[in-house]
Amino acid sequence: MQFDFDNKQRKEILEIVFEKLENYYSSTQDFKTNPDLNINKIRESLLTTDLVNGIKPEKAIQHVTNGLETFSVHTPHPKYFGLFNPRSNYAGIIADLITATYNPQLAAWSHAPFAVEVEELIIREFANKFGYDKNADGVFTTGGAEANLTAMLCALNHKYQNFAKDGVFGLDKKPVVFCSAEAHHSIQKAAKVVGIGYNLVKSIPITDELKLDTEILQQKLNELDSSIYAPLMIIGTAGTTGTGTIDELNQLSSICKKNNIWFHVDAAYGGGAILSQDLKPQLTGIEKSDSITFDAHKWMSVPMGTSIFLTSRNDILGKTFRITTEYMPKEADKLTITEPFTHSIQWSRRFIGLKVYLSLLFYGWQGYEQTINHQAKMGQYLKNQLIENGWKIKNNTDLPVVCFAKSEFETDSNFPKEILDKVLAKGKSWLSVYPINGIPTFRACITNYNTTEKEIDELINELNIEFTNYLK
Repeated sequence: MQFDFDNKQRKEILEIVFEKLENYYSSTQDFKTNPDLNINKIRESLLTTDLVNGIKPEKAIQHVTNGLETFSVHTPHPKYFGLFNPRSNYAGIIADLITATYNPQLAAWSHAPFAVEVEELIIREFANKFGYDKNADGVFTTGGAEANLTAMLCALNHKYQNFAKDGVFGLDKKPVVFCSAEAHHSIQKAAKVVGIGYNLVKSIPITDELKLDTEILQQKLNELDSSIYAPLMIIGTAGTTGTGTIDELNQLSSICKKNNIWFHVDAAYGGGAILSQDLKPQLTGIEKSDSITFDAHKWMSVPMGTSIFLTSRNDILGKTFRITTEYMPKEADKLTITEPFTHSIQWSRRFIGLKVYLSLLFYGWQGYEQTINHQAKMGQYLKNQLIENGWKIKNNTDLPVVCFAKSEFETDSNFPKEILDKVLAKGKSWLSVYPINGIPTFRACITNYNTTEKEIDELINELNIEFTNYLK
């Protein structure tokens, strides 16, 4: 078949691919961190005329890899200090190749029993790591947004017995979601998707420590008009996107228990701290939650998108997603298994969990603890170097997310933008600007396990040079 190629051609194609990928993987640090965002140039580079009859594989591979190298922010770069987009570990890369080749369909247990059981094992392992008991449940998702959406659907189906049948039309009161003003915007998106609308997502102000203010939360709960509204869920964030802050999970748990409200923890980033004995205490209280979002494609350094939804309520996923069909395979009907398509938003399912399983087989939990501790250490080194060079740290977290400013220019909104533009234009480092209490600050996050003191020192030097130039 034309799609298969013969054995000799496949080997030749793979050799070309692996040579290109190995060159990039071994020399990522030599690329500019960010591209020239010339949309016309990017669109002109696409080979639209060759889509009719196709071109030789080697030319096609060269075209695609050149395009990615020229027109991408290189998140695997050791001087990418941006969002939670790490360098993929090699086990995760191999896992994606294996998954694409075998292409198992995880919708039905009987079609891919090994793959489904691998994911079940990893779910149980993480449930145990987060402090849930043996009856906990969970599922792999395509990202934190899907996991947070799953949490909201579970909360609705838990609170309203007929929600799966009647939806929002069967509700006698408007369900309200409470979260921090620093919570991820996927919460608003989830409210839009489930049909309650984002006006029912109430953002609670933060304290001076940038955590959800539990006193204001309790006040808002007390003020809620119970004839119209009913609290649905409270979301605590473990590692906010902007400042890496962890909310007071124990206090939030107490409020939820007292008011019979679903407690969800969005630990998409900060959940990785559970793998470190040094950082694990920061997540105290997460074990009391009803559900957790965790992104393995963040701190576990596996390829996008590899996320996990966990719940301490072992019946809720089935209640939320269970459905019967005539056409799905029935071979496993008499076995004590859960059919994946009845357990998730997804139907057709990729073998997402292999990226985590193979990584653990390669490196083990101990390897992950060492890596996470290294990144936390680099975060502290970055803070120390910034302070030594006259910069002021604006957030307070043990996670390697650092927001900083110059005291004398904190009210100058042009200052961070101009400095950042100069740094990005040189393409040696990538960082961002994030507002804290309305004041823009520089934000740098250690996302790469290969980032060392050397790269941090180089970043500090770049910032100091641009600051000196700004003063001229």
